[in-house]
Amino acid sequence: MSGTPEVIGLFPTPFMRIAGALDRPLVAGLVSHFSAHARTLNNSSANLSHTTMLKPSDSPLLVTAATVITPMLSEFGALMFGERLPWALKEMWVNLLDTGGRQAMHNHANSFISGVAYLTPTHPDSRTVFMKSPGGTEFSFKNDHAGVVTGPYNAEKWVSPQPEPGDIVLFPSYIMHAVPPNPGERRITLAFNAIPTQLDSWGYKIGFSG
Repeated sequence: MSGTPEVIGLFPTPFMRIAGALDRPLVAGLVSHFSAHARTLNNSSANLSHTTMLKPSDSPLLVTAATVITPMLSEFGALMFGERLPWALKEMWVNLLDTGGRQAMHNHANSFISGVAYLTPTHPDSRTVFMKSPGGTEFSFKNDHAGVVTGPYNAEKWVSPQPEPGDIVLFPSYIMHAVPPNPGERRITLAFNAIPTQLDSWGYKIGFSG
């Protein structure tokens, strides 16, 4: 009698989604206040603009958002580092993605956890897409045709679930991600990066402050 095959996903990448994390009054306040402050044009898309990099102390609205987000960082950080550490929001910024705008593939440097809080409805075609990091310059072989079934072990990208206003997602900062061209109405998000106060590798400690 043959045994039953068992498939084990080795070294999975964590992705956390918190539905309805920000309440409606806070979401409405963030949209109203920061829509007028997103004046920095994106280098890759004329229909995408951002605020400057902000700290929670820059606005009472951001203080309230940070109060909600910070405990989530500790929970997510425990998945990455095996310990609930103190975390700090390093920077926050608001993105305004108008019809036809897109966000090019990128990741976030100088941070460990990144996240997005969705503030307005998102067209299904402009959900955040996460990709495998580009490989080296060596040749590779692929099995890629109409009959291929895409799954978690052969996919090169993953489209995140349909978000609702107030939802938050967290992911490791090194993960490449992008937003396809937006065919819908203005899409507003609050993005942020976070760092732990300290990491300890068998007594060799490194601290972060700002």
